[in-house]
Amino acid sequence: MNLRVPQLRFEASDELASLCKAGGDPLRLNVLRALANDSFGVLELAQIFATGQSGISHHLKVLAQARLVATRREGNAIFYRRALAQTELFCGKLHAALLDEVDALELPAEVQQRIAVVHSQRAAASHDFFARIADSFQAQQDLIASLPQYRDSLLGLLDSLNFASSATALEVGPGDGGFLPELARRFAQVTALDNSPAMLELARQRCEREGLANVQLELLDALSQSAASADCVVLNMVLHHFAAPAEAIKQLTPRINLGGSLLITELCSHNQSWARDACGDLWLGFEQDDLARWASAAGLMPEESVYLGLRNGFQIQVRHFRRPLAALTVR
Repeated sequence: MNLRVPQLRFEASDELASLCKAGGDPLRLNVLRALANDSFGVLELAQIFATGQSGISHHLKVLAQARLVATRREGNAIFYRRALAQTELFCGKLHAALLDEVDALELPAEVQQRIAVVHSQRAAASHDFFARIADSFQAQQDLIASLPQYRDSLLGLLDSLNFASSATALEVGPGDGGFLPELARRFAQVTALDNSPAMLELARQRCEREGLANVQLELLDALSQSAASADCVVLNMVLHHFAAPAEAIKQLTPRINLGGSLLITELCSHNQSWARDACGDLWLGFEQDDLARWASAAGLMPEESVYLGLRNGFQIQVRHFRRPLAALTVR
């Protein structure tokens, strides 16, 4: 007589074991540290950690099974980022505690250098794109979202902030200068920064046509320490061209005067990969939670947000973050 042995079910302990296993390897812990405020593809992580693609893919699979990383497909590439800990769920507190300890790690110098190389490769690709398409910039921009499609919503949010008549503004990456006239009418002084001479020339021509005497154009990397500060910093459909968006927000925060605002207009996350080649986008939009998390990590407070659906299937997010008068405690 054959007796059937009941199969024991250990779903909860399996989940806990998976999390413990994922955190039990130094390379995986360093991968989590590298993903603290960035997203990388498999090939980029293989380059950063000087590891074969198959090896890094195995480690990422273990991290994904433990729900420590989330994936996002952009065209044929899959990008990895850290998953947020949900402390109300089973294993959530351990997940959060693990990430807190990981954030105390300092990545080896050679890993930091390779991350910088990956960022510079991304930045070079974006810079080369704008050098090539300056003459057709507006047509390229219109493929996704032209300024008239979201201008009223952006201006409505901007006007609701009630800046003083003496307030100043800084626009990063003004493109052909399409938003500069609106800023010039609302601020005493406007500074526009761009690292592309071709694009800055388009902005200069617009300022000349419109007689914008209170706009100053500077050929300068916005993340440069010599960049000006202002009461309102504007990133209008430009963050997706940054090599490291979270780091960009962190470095731009000191450019915002205390009590001032950061206005970000961006695409929500999408999967239309043609935007990379047609529009030079390094990122296919952003998750709403990611922008909020990056801003919070930089010491900014989330304020009003507006979301717009466009007829071509894209969604735009208009986000407002404020720099408090007193410094926040940033973990």
